[in-house]
Amino acid sequence: MTSRRLLKAAEAIREVVASAILTELRDPRVRDVTVVGVKVSPDMREATVMVSIMGNESEQQLSLRGLQNSAGFLQSRIAGRIETRYTPRLQFKVDKGVAHSLEVSEILAKIQREKEAGNVESEIESDSDSVSEN
Repeated sequence: MTSRRLLKAAEAIREVVASAILTELRDPRVRDVTVVGVKVSPDMREATVMVSIMGNESEQQLSLRGLQNSAGFLQSRIAGRIETRYTPRLQFKVDKGVAHSLEVSEILAKIQREKEAGNVESEIESDSDSVSEN
């Protein structure tokens, strides 16, 4: 199968899974889940769905278990959308990229606040020096 066809299949799977999670999945464990991407094996028998899950580690694991338990339902939705010999077996993995980017953003914001606080302190010191000279 060509890589172009794999990419199209992966995008179709991503759309179907994301839509089904939002509108059809009734599992209370599956909350705050965003489908980030899908990687399909060359033989189209397996698809790894990368998801971002908000919450702490235990909430993420709970949502991941809910997704794994809903894999059969999601596969049936995929079978209705893509026409292939095999419907890919779904595996779910948490994508830590979003969490890492949030951590980096927080660190950069903290550095910026410290830098601004340092500038304010140096301005106050220079103002107090000029006042004491008068």
